[in-house]
Amino acid sequence: MKKQFTITTTEGLHARPSTLLVQAVIPYTSEVQLSYNGRTVNLKSIMGVMSLGVPSGSTITISSDGADAEKLLEKVATVMTTEGIGLEC
Repeated sequence: MKKQFTITTTEGLHARPSTLLVQAVIPYTSEVQLSYNGRTVNLKSIMGVMSLGVPSGSTITISSDGADAEKLLEKVATVMTTEGIGLEC
């Protein structure tokens, strides 16, 4: 399963929004990855997410595989929207 989001925070995916996303997905057992600009990292790794240097206005893809993958992606979408990080494409 996968969803795409446009990053709307003015600072892009820096420390605060990255931390919120990582904390949101850690409780889930499914594998989850964030892809941007041809690179893919584990969304449960704050260093991995921040290493991508995702700027504002970029489109990212979140993909998940496992028993609770659907719920995980719903949680990511909720955090993106409520925290002002991004919007689903």
